[in-house]
Amino acid sequence: MRRIQRRSTDAVLIFDGDCGFCTSAVAVMNRWLPAPPPAVPYQQADLSSLGVTTAEASERVWLVTSRGRYGGHLAVSRMMCHQPNVFMRFLGWLMAAPPFAPLSGLAYRLVSRNRYRLPGGTPACALRPPVDGHKSTLDRVGCRKNPSDRPTGR
Repeated sequence: MRRIQRRSTDAVLIFDGDCGFCTSAVAVMNRWLPAPPPAVPYQQADLSSLGVTTAEASERVWLVTSRGRYGGHLAVSRMMCHQPNVFMRFLGWLMAAPPFAPLSGLAYRLVSRNRYRLPGGTPACALRPPVDGHKSTLDRVGCRKNPSDRPTGR
């Protein structure tokens, strides 16, 4: 029996469609989450209308909602917070709450930097050099939230 999924119409998940690991992770998300947001490869998305640059989209996943945009571990956290299952919502909240937020961010950065080594990964999954001459925000290590991870908007 096929499970019917409820989709969030207020959000869109932007990911690297050239990355095999990322594409596999989105497929797993669609299978496991009761209410996955629509997912669009950044190569096919209208990034300017979503408020995300190509450089940002190439280095981390983004969840864009009517309330803001969330990058990296905060995108995963926000996505989990909008699930109908109370346990999933709690895990999402926990990922963004002190003292777990820095650990979640570090775990996300480690996976992101090594995604080409993970199952489903290919050499195309490796993070590319920064676009537009900007330093990659993934080069920063520390406990403070990266400014690009903070929600923007209302």
